[in-house]
Amino acid sequence: MSRRMLSRIGSGLTVLALATTTVACTKKSDTTDTEAGGREPAQVKVALVPGGSHPYFQPWKDAGAAAKSELSLGDVTFNETAGWDQTKQNDVLKSLAAQGYNAFGVFGVSPDNINSTFEDLKRQGFAVGSLASCPAGANKADFCLSTDVEVAAYKGAKAAIDAMGGQGNLVHLTGNKVDSNTQRRIKGVEKAVAETGGKVVLVQSVTDIDKDLQSAQKAVADLLAAKGRQIQAIVNTAYNPAVASAEGVRQSKLPIKVIAIDDDPTVLDGLRGGSVAATVLQNPVGQARVGSYALMKLSGGCTISEPGVTIDSGSFVVTKDNLDGYEADRTATTEALRKKFDGDLLKCN
Repeated sequence: MSRRMLSRIGSGLTVLALATTTVACTKKSDTTDTEAGGREPAQVKVALVPGGSHPYFQPWKDAGAAAKSELSLGDVTFNETAGWDQTKQNDVLKSLAAQGYNAFGVFGVSPDNINSTFEDLKRQGFAVGSLASCPAGANKADFCLSTDVEVAAYKGAKAAIDAMGGQGNLVHLTGNKVDSNTQRRIKGVEKAVAETGGKVVLVQSVTDIDKDLQSAQKAVADLLAAKGRQIQAIVNTAYNPAVASAEGVRQSKLPIKVIAIDDDPTVLDGLRGGSVAATVLQNPVGQARVGSYALMKLSGGCTISEPGVTIDSGSFVVTKDNLDGYEADRTATTEALRKKFDGDLLKCN
């Protein structure tokens, strides 16, 4: 999945309620609420900042609003105006800090450069979480709460291999080739293919087709025209290619098994109608809700037991058979993530 183009979660997602009575670890007076640590929940103002506009992040809006109410936070804002430019995102973060926001959940535009931004925010005494994607190197935010993209891609490829009967030709559609997350996804797909001992051939990993839906549709149309009758399955690890291949294969009526990612309406319709064999769902609501909770605790004086720790926010293979029950699994995973922070990751006096 590319840094820019992630996957969509349906707007009707059930949001996990976090405890409303949770308080920060230590207390301080309102007169010092801009200093690092010791803030009461009402003094914590969380900013959830994606790298730009994309359907994947839309659930962060409702998740943030719910976290504000249930955790009694001073405020939670959602700002997607960075336009997929790291310099512009840095300007957005500076502006939010000037407006009094003091805890930041950030999807950085540039995995190679975002650490300097995280370090700058932390020097100002702010709690910082890297959400939905981790830096390319060691994480300089307090924590990273994100899908383990290699694991998710591996799950998708395994589902594709099962759907194609364990043998045949597989194509992988994904995002920006130079993105470290894309390389991890390619690695996950290749791992699943290698486990077949040559029974499945990875014909191609098609990269750089997640800029927009039109680009993905053209790539899928070209692929089906050139190799459609040679392909047994397509695994997608980026949002736009998933939507494009679900629709393209349905229209072509070719017997290709499609493994999508996340729950765009086109993907869900494909699952119900049989043109999509499975999809791999992620957990953006869990990222925003548990991320806001952890940022509140850190702002209250808690510390992370392993600074920069990476936590997998979860991924789930969904087929027609479990289409009606996957939300309970995702909610349970979100609750388990909160408990993990409380039990293993946060040190509070």
